Order: sequence, then structure tokens, then C-alpha cells
Amino acid sequence: MKTEVHALEVHDLTVTYHKKPVLYGIDLAVPTGNLVGVVGPNGAGKSTLIKSIMGVVPMASGWAEAFGQPVNDVLGRIGYVPQRESVDWDFPVTVMDVAMMGTFGRLGPFRRAGASERARAEEALERVGMLPFAKRQIGSLSGGQQQRVFLARALAQDSDLYFMDEPFAGVDAATESAIIELLKELREQGKTVLVVHHDLQSARDYFDMLILLNMRVVAFGKTEDVFTTELLQKTYGGRLTILAEMAEQAAKVPLEKIHKDHS
Repeated sequence: MKTEVHALEVHDLTVTYHKKPVLYGIDLAVPTGNLVGVVGPNGAGKSTLIKSIMGVVPMASGWAEAFGQPVNDVLGRIGYVPQRESVDWDFPVTVMDVAMMGTFGRLGPFRRAGASERARAEEALERVGMLPFAKRQIGSLSGGQQQRVFLARALAQDSDLYFMDEPFAGVDAATESAIIELLKELREQGKTVLVVHHDLQSARDYFDMLILLNMRVVAFGKTEDVFTTELLQKTYGGRLTILAEMAEQAAKVPLEKIHKDHS
């Protein structure tokens, strides 16, 4: 009998491509109200983990629940920010159109978006600093601006659980700072955010918990418990020994100084 309903629970999740395992035997129980980073080497299955939980990629075995129910039954409580590379930026939609998409899930099949939905979309765009660009075509924006718009779409959905696939990739420092502050706001509101992330140096400071992933879960827990040289080397292997050493240094040196030293 379950004593706690987690924001996300995954059991024995396995995904295969052409009969070759990409993820194998994933078990997770993510408590509510946390910022959770998913880190690991290229090809570790980080994006596949999110997509399989969302039902975009089929599972070979296992199951995933959100708030104690099958994910498919509570998709209205889940927001998703995809990788920028997976989006067709030439599609003829405006910034406001994209933000409005986040309101559709609560409308039902026979209702049209109205003033309240538009107000929610405008508020979301305001929170990410993109309301002045509301009439711009999405493809005309910079990478950082595009990422802010897709974050606004997720905010407009007013979800309880968010999946974000490398939201910091290809953005400028100002956008990265704005995104992490927004994620912290969501956490303060009791939301749970799962973020695929590639930068170990900032992972220690950004996230409450980390999933160290390399086809399997190498470790999952509070950041201060799993962000160790031993576990990082188990995750990344000998190919990235220097990265583990940098991570150990990061635990002793303020993040701002590391960025300055390596710029």
C-alpha cells in the first residue's frame, strides 16, 4: 500500500530501438515540489526517458504514473518543453499562437479559446519577457527567445508536473538566468520540474535532486548526495575523467568564478 503519492513514479521502464535497449529497467519515485535534473553522456537516453513517460516513444515494458494515476489519464496536469531542434520553426504561427496552445488542454473538445485563455497566455508571455513580441512569427526570433516562448506555452498550461528537454541549450546568459529563476518560482508554487541538462558545472547549483542516467539509473537522490566524483565517473565513464574532476572542483568553488575562469 502506497503511503505517499509522488509527482512521478516509474517502474521497470524499458525502451528499445530496433530491438536494441536504449533504456533498461528504470525505477524512479520523484517527490512533489522539486527541481530535478537528468544528466548523463550523449546517447544515455535522457530525452528518450521523458518521451517514453509522455507516451511519445513506446515502452517495451514497465509503466509510469503521475500523481498516482497513469500518465495518459493526467496529461492535462503535465507540461512539456521540447528540444528546440525538434520544432519546425518555419511553421506560420505567432508568439501569441504558441502561448495560446498551452491553454487548449483545459478547454475540452467543444469550447473555443476566449478572453480568459488569452489573458492567461499574455500573463505567461509577460513572465518570460516575450509579450512585446506577441505578433512576431516564431521562426523570426533568436534561439533564446524561442525557448522563452515555449516556456510560456508550458506556463499557460498551468501544470503541476513539467518535463523540459534541455531548455538551457543554445540560450544566452540572460535567458538562462531568467529560466532558472522561473523554475525556482514554479518549485515555490509546489510544482515539480524534470529537466534534461548537459552542463555539470551548473547542475549542482540548479537542481534539488539529480538523476544520473546512462541507459540505467546510476544514481538518484538529493544533489549533494549523488554529485560525487565516484558516481559521475560511473555515469560518464573514463572518457570524461576531466569532467568529473571539474565537478569536484565545482563543489568547492563558486559557480560564478568557474564561469569566469573558463570563459
